[in-house]
Amino acid sequence: MVRLDGRANDELRPVHITPGYLAFAEDSALIELGQTRVLCAVSVEERVPAFLKGKGSGWVTAEYGMLPRATISRTPREAGRGAGRSYEIQRLIGRSLRAVTELEALGERTLIVDCDVLQADGGTRTAAITAGYVALYQACKTLMEREELRSMPLKSAVAAISVGIFDGVQILDLCYDEDSRAEVDFNVVMTDKGEFVEIQGGAELKPFSRQIIDSILALAEKGIQELFQVQEAAVKDRPP
Repeated sequence: MVRLDGRANDELRPVHITPGYLAFAEDSALIELGQTRVLCAVSVEERVPAFLKGKGSGWVTAEYGMLPRATISRTPREAGRGAGRSYEIQRLIGRSLRAVTELEALGERTLIVDCDVLQADGGTRTAAITAGYVALYQACKTLMEREELRSMPLKSAVAAISVGIFDGVQILDLCYDEDSRAEVDFNVVMTDKGEFVEIQGGAELKPFSRQIIDSILALAEKGIQELFQVQEAAVKDRPP
């Protein structure tokens, strides 16, 4: 099958991560994944949610939003933090980043990862997780340089990608046109230790077999391994 943008079925869109994109955040990262652009910035607050007070543990959370003209036609701004789709996505991002963080090593402070979609062409939530990790890693390094952290609290890298079935063929990293017409659509989050953090998936038209799940997860793992290389290069290329 020839894909809409000419890629091979197991090929990522061109991907690049620019760390330190913002001047004033503890750290930040811009990810460009095809035409999708997501900017992630980390802020540090010297407090924790009420349920963690006095327990010696920190917290990592995320917020997610989309600019009105990130899409082909204008999308109205969401009012309130509990607005539907964005709330579900930011919970996914937060869970994914906490899964690789030793929260006790943070002390009683909160790291907030703001993920803003500048341009959307599919895969915004998975792009936010991938870039969010880079921004979080760099922010933790900043705190270590300030001697506010004794050690790196991140236990492993984490990244995410979309996979699906389009016209009967399994494909990696769906753009919007593919995602909107996919027969099966998955979002997969993994660590660089080969562990799964979250798997979100479902069928649009008809049920699928266990064998399909296994092959889809293998395809996702291939793409995520490539994203780990992009993350590592972004961190290494960051000037001191």
